[in-house]
Amino acid sequence: MTLLQQAADRPADTARRKIELSKTQARKKRPTKAEQRAETTEQILDEAEYLFSRHGLHGVTLKDVAKRVGVHHTLLNYYFNDKQTLFDAVFARRAVVTIERRMKALEDYEQAAGDTPTVEGALHAFLDTDLDLYIQGGEGWKNYGAFGAQASNSPEGAEFMDKYFDPVVLRLIEILKKALPDAADEDIFWGYHFVTGGLMLTLARTGRIDKLSKGLCRSDDYEAVKARMARFMAAGIREICENPGERPPADG
Repeated sequence: MTLLQQAADRPADTARRKIELSKTQARKKRPTKAEQRAETTEQILDEAEYLFSRHGLHGVTLKDVAKRVGVHHTLLNYYFNDKQTLFDAVFARRAVVTIERRMKALEDYEQAAGDTPTVEGALHAFLDTDLDLYIQGGEGWKNYGAFGAQASNSPEGAEFMDKYFDPVVLRLIEILKKALPDAADEDIFWGYHFVTGGLMLTLARTGRIDKLSKGLCRSDDYEAVKARMARFMAAGIREICENPGERPPADG
């Protein structure tokens, strides 16, 4: 082969190598079946979370979820068997995240406070850590907050609250008892009851405060909630624990 022929063949060889390299890179970038399954699962959970947050378990069908995902409803049966299994998976996915964060925040606070924890300090650890997820986590976390608020007011949701959230709630109760050693247990539990009620109403994002305040306040303004909620709830808990007032007569 002459030098002239070799020179003429070089561009063709270079082009072939580029094509082969491009094909190799494409094969490397192509997601595996496991990655595809994980991506599809997350997409299904996201859309189911959105629908459950607005309509509850009984107001949503697998076909509704499939329509939002853009797949046939039989695919949802393949991934989750039935609607209850899907609901359970939606609940559990983010629950473990907020529970771990709040448990660590409470433990860190108790260690830092030593023998002198305060009601407000404990509530900041418990509430602010959760609110930060909704502030920083985007629409997905806000949907989960509304989903949790919806679920907590239903029998099936209450079971999941017991299963997942009891340990972190009881951890908070322990610190509150330490902060208020002379308080009656029932007052501390009622105090927590009012705290969680306020939190659930906030996470529901009903828009009612927007209308009442004529836009001065927004139900999705979690920064404003964070600046006020722990202080407000701490004052209420201290009041009912330190000044219990007249108690109803005991049964029997």
